[in-house]
Amino acid sequence: MRRFVGAVAAGVALAATSGCTVPIDAVAGISVTDDGQLLGVMMVCGHQIDGASLYVDSADVDDEVTVGSWDADRPLKDGLATWNLDSPSAGWTATRSLQPLTAKTTYAFYGWTKDNSSSSSSVSFTLTDRDRLTPGTVRYEDGSGDGDESAVTVPLAEFKAKACEDS
Repeated sequence: MRRFVGAVAAGVALAATSGCTVPIDAVAGISVTDDGQLLGVMMVCGHQIDGASLYVDSADVDDEVTVGSWDADRPLKDGLATWNLDSPSAGWTATRSLQPLTAKTTYAFYGWTKDNSSSSSSVSFTLTDRDRLTPGTVRYEDGSGDGDESAVTVPLAEFKAKACEDS
């Protein structure tokens, strides 16, 4: 019995430290409308995306609180999708309506699939970052270059043309 318990304990420890991740097959970004409302922006590069979530970004997983979540009425396939995060948008259902965002808090936005077969990259931002956006621009994490990701803000057309290349 001791060997069995030891083997189970070793298996649990190995599984806990293996670090499996879901393949990233889309790029998430944010933008704003003409009147300053927050837009979700998703460039699907391959598989599909079923929804998106916005949460408080924290190094401590226990402090990551979801402040908004949306299900797409139909899976998003290759291409660009945008939707208003502040109010209901055609093709989207808010499963958790967007909570008020607060200053000095970092948020992260990303897309996911219901079966965890793929996800999008995430983009982090603060209210100051959001306030610097103008309609027609997108903030996202650019993965091109030396392997380090950094947030960039580009015109929507450039995001659409290059986001999948950079991911």
